[in-house]
Amino acid sequence: MRKKTHVFAFALVTSLFFMWGLANNMTDTLLAAFRRIMSMTDFQTSWIQIAFYGSYFCLALPAAIFIKRFTYKAGILLGLGMFITGGLLFYPASQTMQYGHFLGALFILAGGLSVLETTANPYIIAMGPAESGTRRLNLAQSFNPIGSITGVVISKYFILSHLNHASADERALMTPTELTYIQAQELNATMGPYVAVALFLLVLWLVIAFTKMPRASDAGSKIDLRPSIKRLLRNDKYTSGVIAQFFYVGAQIGVWSFTIRYVMQELGTNEEQSSTYYIMALVLFTVLRFVFTGLMKFFSPRKLLTFSALLAMACTLIVITSGGLFAVYALVCISACMSLMFPTIYGISVGGLGEDTKIGASGLIMAILGGAVLTAIQGQVSDLTGSVKLAYIVPFTCFLIIAFYGYFGTLKPVVRKP
Repeated sequence: MRKKTHVFAFALVTSLFFMWGLANNMTDTLLAAFRRIMSMTDFQTSWIQIAFYGSYFCLALPAAIFIKRFTYKAGILLGLGMFITGGLLFYPASQTMQYGHFLGALFILAGGLSVLETTANPYIIAMGPAESGTRRLNLAQSFNPIGSITGVVISKYFILSHLNHASADERALMTPTELTYIQAQELNATMGPYVAVALFLLVLWLVIAFTKMPRASDAGSKIDLRPSIKRLLRNDKYTSGVIAQFFYVGAQIGVWSFTIRYVMQELGTNEEQSSTYYIMALVLFTVLRFVFTGLMKFFSPRKLLTFSALLAMACTLIVITSGGLFAVYALVCISACMSLMFPTIYGISVGGLGEDTKIGASGLIMAILGGAVLTAIQGQVSDLTGSVKLAYIVPFTCFLIIAFYGYFGTLKPVVRKP
């Protein structure tokens, strides 16, 4: 009976990976949507990711302190509660039609995701033998891109398909009444999926609240924040992992946030048509996540990480220097290379942290700030050069850093003893 309880608890926690994947990638499509709805620049739309991943940074450490003081289960319920609240706030934001109100709703929603990721990742590792922790996390993370695909499909049919195809120049010629009417319809379409997801999550919150979770969630309630941080900062493997994770998330969010824009530029398609290639990228990401998880039986996580980062660099170079359908397919293939990176960097970094695992986990979630910082830089490069293509030099640089980390296991200079 106990094993069955643990399997059910594992399934519930794994479902959270699906849900934040859905939210993350629905949000990625908002950059293309708001660029159309409010005639924004690439940098202005990147504020969506600044609000989203900035919230990850702000809430990760408080989340770690919370679950250290209470339990993993309490952290899950808190995170889901914030996720639900943020989703429901999309309704009043759609009524005021203010960009800032949508950003506020996203900040709260993403804060909930930050709490969930800070809680769920180490919890999955704690649900079994330490030696198989990275592989177990890769398995749970494999459901994350399934959620991502679902999020983009929902966005394609319920948000992007409802966008009016009028360009920024055409909208500038409209009367205020005409423009407001069109924008109201578009923003209502944007709001609908977020509110629907929030209502579904309310049911999931109740199921988890009444489910008995494994005792791993109750371990180590004493909080020694300062000593933990000092130990973590002296751990080269951990600090290098945080830096590598910062650049990985920046690369992932940058690649995906501008995929629709890139396809539109190269193939002359609209947002809905271009999202098909985004879905293709996520399907490939999902399939390769399972493949890489299986390959970890035969190859070390570090070797696979190095190989995938080098391959990602090659694909990104094609995206930058080539064009047309060939470059679009290279862009899709980058997602295959990225599929194992987050859980592998995470698993390597938290291995052996012991009592510092919960605080250490928060540092790796705070590194998700890379999605805000580097996506904004990529947007600036796109605006300054007038080319989404050249902006992909940002993720190329990120993959170079990840390849170095994967090969050496640290970002500090490697000194060979004579």
